Amino acid sequence: MGELAARIAAVKERIAAAAARSGREPEEIELIAVTKTVEVPRIREAIVAGITCLGENRVQELTAKYREIGQEVEWHLIGHLQTNKVKYIVDKVALVHSLDRLSLARELNKRALACERAVPVLVQVNIAEEESKFGLHQDEVLPFLKQIQSMDGLKVQGLMTIAPFTEEPETVRPVFRALSRLAGEIADLGLPGVEMRYLSMGMTNDFEVAIEEGANMVRIGSAIFGERS
Repeated sequence: MGELAARIAAVKERIAAAAARSGREPEEIELIAVTKTVEVPRIREAIVAGITCLGENRVQELTAKYREIGQEVEWHLIGHLQTNKVKYIVDKVALVHSLDRLSLARELNKRALACERAVPVLVQVNIAEEESKFGLHQDEVLPFLKQIQSMDGLKVQGLMTIAPFTEEPETVRPVFRALSRLAGEIADLGLPGVEMRYLSMGMTNDFEVAIEEGANMVRIGSAIFGERS
């Protein structure tokens, strides 16, 4: 087994253990391999080793790699999305993780309808209310969902958050727990056009805690590809 395949296997083992601790099956957790700055040959190696979903932070990088790799995998846009870049990815991505404002919702809706599709999206929530992070505050999420639920070009599939970076994952457990609670409250309302199918939370340094608190989609880069330069 090559080094990259071994890294992927180790991450999957950790996912399985965290899933078991939360009373779930490993298959319920979707692994998004974050390929920011990773070159195409290395991405192809990861695909051979079993990676089926790639997460990109930047539109330019996603489109460049998409031209080479195409639909061998699912593409997820996980970073902040500028409104003027929507047109480049709306027909390519399986999921946008970072819907965080009405202007972006309107542009996604318009471009998706022009492509005769509905683009799946997650609403980004800034649970920790960090000034350096994008996302809605918790109390803004429900009003926002009510504003966008009738947009036929969007399929709201759940919520995403980025926890504060820490060497001690236990310290961000309340962040993940709060997002999970919020998703449950929204699901209970049964809003038409709004699903709480996915909770995208947890990265290399904290994904096990995130899974224990309900994540079913984790975004992992450096544990698979190594530290970025």
